[in-house]
Amino acid sequence: MTPAARIAAAIGLLDAWLAGAPIERLLTTWGRQNRYAGAKDRAAIRDLVFDALRCRRSFAALGGSDTGRGLMLGLLRADGIAPGTLFTGEGHAPSPLTAAEQAVSPADLPQEIACDCPDALAAVLRDSLGADFLPVMQALRHRAPVFLRANLRRTTRDKAAAALAAEGIETRPHPLSPTALEVTANARRVQQSRAWREGLVELQDAASQAVADLMPVPEGGRVLDFCAGGGGKTLALAGRVSARFFAHDAAPERMSDLPARSGRAGVEVTVLRPDDLGGAGLFDLVLCDVPCTGSGAWRRSPEAKWRTGPDDLARLLTVQAGILDRAVPLVAPGGALGYATCSLIEAENRAQVASFRMRHPCWVRMADRRLTPLDGGDGLYAAVMYRT
Repeated sequence: MTPAARIAAAIGLLDAWLAGAPIERLLTTWGRQNRYAGAKDRAAIRDLVFDALRCRRSFAALGGSDTGRGLMLGLLRADGIAPGTLFTGEGHAPSPLTAAEQAVSPADLPQEIACDCPDALAAVLRDSLGADFLPVMQALRHRAPVFLRANLRRTTRDKAAAALAAEGIETRPHPLSPTALEVTANARRVQQSRAWREGLVELQDAASQAVADLMPVPEGGRVLDFCAGGGGKTLALAGRVSARFFAHDAAPERMSDLPARSGRAGVEVTVLRPDDLGGAGLFDLVLCDVPCTGSGAWRRSPEAKWRTGPDDLARLLTVQAGILDRAVPLVAPGGALGYATCSLIEAENRAQVASFRMRHPCWVRMADRRLTPLDGGDGLYAAVMYRT
């Protein structure tokens, strides 16, 4: 496909997304329906679409409209490319620019548009981030780094890096976690590599690894990942120490890949369905990695940036509080309760922990950590609490 044809494909996908369809489903369907497009074409179109989603407000302003066409015009202008060189109408290229599109010449953009902050959550983000608001929002406009977690059950970080380098995948250690490797070249080869197949490494953001590092895991203890999802933090915890690991999720289908992943990692994880919790006993650590706005990970999942509003935040705060309350009776005497989000919003983080402690005054916060993209990984928050 020509660069212009890729732009045209991205326009169609963005228009469908603006009409309400999930972007991942759209990309999957497009790939199946357009078999002529090679892997490089699909990757390039995906990059165009995700770049436009991360920078929707500024690209729409630069392009003259909040449409697929306007977003692609804005992307080209932001990159210093004259849109007329690709919008030619020749072959599979988008149609030539109209007079109105040629006339778009936006002046300096207002700050919240220039940094692509969603208007619906701008106030709470400003309050939560303070002086970091602008640099964090600017960081969320760009692609996230690719991080790997070295599986210490099978190797060391240095040996994992050497194994990857032997396959042409370049990495460097990252300071957020002693297991973190940042991929600096050939990231798309990782999941076809021998190091991946043999469980030496797992894709995981460095900040997520730091959250797992904060959690106290006693040797030989019992650990429950209460909101496990795909099981990334379960495996990160299991990579550190020998213990008994359990994973639960209110939607068990989210854990469907966990048996294969844990097998590749060389660890045993017992999957607990909701009906299994009553007879599962007590745990030395219960980690609640709760559903949240995902604002700290918007550069990875940018459509959530534009589809999350105050009503969603209010609903999520209620869900988070309910999960913490349900986790309390699962913690063994002397055990710890972990809380984590991938959110930048204070109401979901320290304020949620403070609210929990008001409802349960016998619990104290012993440690917590707040990370933003300025630290290198995603924006996350984690706290560890003990019963007095």
